[in-house]
Amino acid sequence: MFEPIIAIVLVLIGYALGSAKLINEGNQALVERLGRRHRTLKPGLNFIVPLVDQIVMEDTTREQILDIKPQNVITSDNIYLEVDAVVYWHIVDMEKSFYQIDDLQEALNNLSTTTLRQTIAQKTLEETNRQLDEMDEIILRKLNQATRDWGVEILRVDIQSITPPESVRDSMEEQRAAEIKSRAMITEAEGERQAAIKKAEGTKDSMRIIAEALRSNPESREILRYLVAQDYVDASQKLSESTNAKIIFMDPGKSKEIYEQMVADEVSGVGNGSSSENGSL
Repeated sequence: MFEPIIAIVLVLIGYALGSAKLINEGNQALVERLGRRHRTLKPGLNFIVPLVDQIVMEDTTREQILDIKPQNVITSDNIYLEVDAVVYWHIVDMEKSFYQIDDLQEALNNLSTTTLRQTIAQKTLEETNRQLDEMDEIILRKLNQATRDWGVEILRVDIQSITPPESVRDSMEEQRAAEIKSRAMITEAEGERQAAIKKAEGTKDSMRIIAEALRSNPESREILRYLVAQDYVDASQKLSESTNAKIIFMDPGKSKEIYEQMVADEVSGVGNGSSSENGSL
């Protein structure tokens, strides 16, 4: 008497177990009924009709990574490059990703590779090194235009490395070294120019001070004569220490006249310069 009831209970239990489908968070599943597209199962506990409904696809809607293998690309100036990139994408429409394209992963890989090669082929070697961010945006925009019908959105494109041949790398290193050397020489020349300007300004100030001292106190002429003579002696000593210098002997009897003439020239030159300077003011 209880056997039919037990059988019915077992059938109901089997039906419940067969119809219950648990979809994990971040996933979706496609259900076909009698071979035709029926509905999409969301995360959580879902029920289908056994033997009538069939889950044909379950996939994630989370972000996925497509690693593009290194590609050999020729730039517009005929330089061979090896380019490595990564594409970040996710499914936004599960039905389109299943019904509009046969092999989504393979299609994305081929499309990304082709778009990458075409984009870089339109650039020169110098442009590829300077415009990485711009090329990422160009490739991203082109990929999204093509994958929209597949229910896929490309989130980011990252060109990780661009490797030129060894000969080109050596030439680039030499060019960078030459640029660094050129900048260093320019900096050194500018420093020498500034030092010369400072020295000239210091000499001018010293001459002005001496001229003013001589005008206010004529007795200072003896001090100036001594300083000039001392400079002459120092210069002669340095000249004699040089390995290729020639020694010039001066008549001691005329040294006083020479010193006085040097002092007179110094004072005359300073005085004229000071007068013209005061006149201009």
